[in-house]
Amino acid sequence: MSKKILLSGIQPSGRPHIGNFFGAMKQFVDMQETHDCLFMLADYHALNAIQDAKVMKQNIIDLAIDYLSIGLDPEKSIIFKQSDVSEHTELAWIFDTITTVPYLQRAHAYKAAEANLSKEISVGLFNYPMLMVADILLYDTDVVPVGADQKQHVEITRDTAEKFNRIYGETFKLPEPKILANVAVVPGIDGRKMSKSYGNTIPLFAEDAEIEKCVMSIVTDSSGGIPKNVYEMHKLFRSEEELTVLYKQHEGKYKALKEALINDIKTFIRPLREKRKTIAGDTAAVLKVLKEGGIRAKEKASAKMDEVREKVGVKLY
Repeated sequence: MSKKILLSGIQPSGRPHIGNFFGAMKQFVDMQETHDCLFMLADYHALNAIQDAKVMKQNIIDLAIDYLSIGLDPEKSIIFKQSDVSEHTELAWIFDTITTVPYLQRAHAYKAAEANLSKEISVGLFNYPMLMVADILLYDTDVVPVGADQKQHVEITRDTAEKFNRIYGETFKLPEPKILANVAVVPGIDGRKMSKSYGNTIPLFAEDAEIEKCVMSIVTDSSGGIPKNVYEMHKLFRSEEELTVLYKQHEGKYKALKEALINDIKTFIRPLREKRKTIAGDTAAVLKVLKEGGIRAKEKASAKMDEVREKVGVKLY
């Protein structure tokens, strides 16, 4: 029986943090063994936030290095850059033509941007769900690993696939979200969801001194003698059975508990950080992975777009 197809991606918008890893990247690595995987560097999505060519280029290279450092294997998976496959934007436009403005106004990202009155909303930010839908549907994707707060992305994808299929005939699969409930939302050092936009992250490849500074900055709101935010983050690195013993031994001793968390995070990050330094020393090899992945992804996307063009009536020869 053939494996199910998995697709996901991350924007090259800065340093990944442990929330990115436990919320999504770890699933990527684990599911390489059980699925046919495509892992995308969503550089066109990142244009909504980055309008600096030099920064964008470096971010793309850095994210490719990150992907390889956590264990994504180009022999097992397709690792590619979104902008290398023009069919993504072509299909997004076709979806635009069957999608209404009121429907997109219900998207969480748009609502959040609308609530922020400090700047006008770009068409790209308003319309990004349609590009995301194209990213997923181009590859007959079965499974999309997402955080709990991103489940709406897959719902929009399914809605769009159903609508297209209803208008033009059966064309697209309806993908399913894959959410690991126990790590779906990773807490940051302030207790909110870990996010670069909140400035509350612990970088995935942080040096030891940075780990110490971040953990010591965790806001300690106690409940029954347990610093909740420290404990919630600690669950990523140890079983709850182990933590029950540890936190009972150090009940009320927040500094000792933070030091234990620091040691566990250092132990986890250190081998990833060293592997990353090795991979970063050969940029040509990293770019080769991206280029070859783009060729493989484009072959799949091109075949799907031929089918779509036929369905909508623009393919004449």
